[in-house]
Amino acid sequence: MTNPIDLQQSAALLDQAWRSKLVARIGDANLRLLRMDAQPYPAEIHAYAEGLLVLDGELRLDVAGQTVTVGAGGFYLVPAGVTHAVAPGSKGTLLILDV
Repeated sequence: MTNPIDLQQSAALLDQAWRSKLVARIGDANLRLLRMDAQPYPAEIHAYAEGLLVLDGELRLDVAGQTVTVGAGGFYLVPAGVTHAVAPGSKGTLLILDV
């Protein structure tokens, strides 16, 4: 049996914003935690879908030219092959799920 992971405590220990930390693996999926600091993050595209769960704060995304805002407790799935970037003002804790 494994111990519970305190995501808020783990996020507080992250020394640098926008540098994710692998907190768990489920099958082939990675669960990575990161801290957002209101700075933008450049556009990227992946060959896999990426799930973004906002634990606290707010995530502002530009997804294929559309603005998407995700608040605390919200989840957004970026489909594979879709360009996405984090807009300025995104701040809080984000859990990323990817394969």
